[in-house]
Amino acid sequence: MDDKKRNILFTESEIKNRIDELGKVIAEDYKDKNLYVLPLLRGSFIFGADIFRAIDLKAKVGFMTTSSYGHGEESTGEVKVVNDIPDNIEGFDVLIVDDIIDTGYTMEFVINYVKSRGAKSVKTCTLLDKPSRRKVDLKPDYCCFEIEDLFVVGYGLDYESYYRNVPYVFNWESK
Repeated sequence: MDDKKRNILFTESEIKNRIDELGKVIAEDYKDKNLYVLPLLRGSFIFGADIFRAIDLKAKVGFMTTSSYGHGEESTGEVKVVNDIPDNIEGFDVLIVDDIIDTGYTMEFVINYVKSRGAKSVKTCTLLDKPSRRKVDLKPDYCCFEIEDLFVVGYGLDYESYYRNVPYVFNWESK
């Protein structure tokens, strides 16, 4: 893939500006709540850290690792908990953070899982939303950008575990 030209969809500064805007909205929405931010690893570790810093509130953070992709470009539809939530979230207002909502299988699974653990409320926040591929009835509560049906990488999103460190979101142009 390194020989293909990168088509930048969202620049580093566009991402930062949108996260700052969204952080203010989330802070306002959660100002009187007991916020627990739950980024899903590995894809949302960069976005999760940036959105967490942009929310100017007293909040806790924990991480959960799920898997439904393996090493491919398509979700298998079967979601597995690889590493569980490290804290007791009973009574917390939980904000689940993910890099992308595609089919929605992972987010639907995690929402139900978090509710079963006693969360007072559950909302979702995603860097990218790809509604054209949705297989479940789900719309993120907070979203930075909506995209078409493209395979994208960068800013935490990977291709075969590479490119997560690229500070912008891109896809490869077809030749």
